[in-house]
Amino acid sequence: MIAAIITFSLSLLGIVSLFGLKYWELRREQVLAPALREKVDARAGQLKELIVAARKDASKLPPALVRLARLLLHEGALAFAALARLMERQAHRLADLVSYKHRFERRETRSEFLKKVAEHKSGNGLDTTNGNGHNS
Repeated sequence: MIAAIITFSLSLLGIVSLFGLKYWELRREQVLAPALREKVDARAGQLKELIVAARKDASKLPPALVRLARLLLHEGALAFAALARLMERQAHRLADLVSYKHRFERRETRSEFLKKVAEHKSGNGLDTTNGNGHNS
């Protein structure tokens, strides 16, 4: 998504700058770098011819070859996803292995205060209220 936004922004900036250059040239009645422009125009024409030829060649490809290419791409994406899942599991295993929690054992607390809080929360503590919420 970010790459698309950057590409769009750069393209828009390029188009605006070309229009600005054309406006500047029309106001001054002067062409900037005419020899370079002719060379670039010739290269653009060659590129357009190559694209048209490639499109014609691609239309000659049998549809079965296109389906095969799509299938291979799909299978490649699935294999990559499986590899990513495997790497994720192995990374979690490694993190558990090096973590101190790997060999963690819960022990009984030594603090009397924490023991009383735990008893109270579990409901095993003695009820010292007289029924209306106040101590007697």
